[in-house]
Amino acid sequence: MNNILEKVSFSNLFIMALMLGLAPFYPIPHSIEKLNMLINGELKKIIDIFDLIFHTSPLFIIIIKFLISKNNES
Repeated sequence: MNNILEKVSFSNLFIMALMLGLAPFYPIPHSIEKLNMLINGELKKIIDIFDLIFHTSPLFIIIIKFLISKNNES
């Protein structure tokens, strides 16, 4: 997995995170809608949980890549 993350640049990951995190752009992005549902305790359907994970996954990949790159520098 480390080799795969090394091949993907941070700029591509940021673009992917913005596009997927904010899709659909109108009326409200899914990630924001699902986070509001999570805060309000309304995130109960499996499809909604999957949707939240799907739309926020690029952010988790960026965090993992950042942590791995910091550990490799040390």
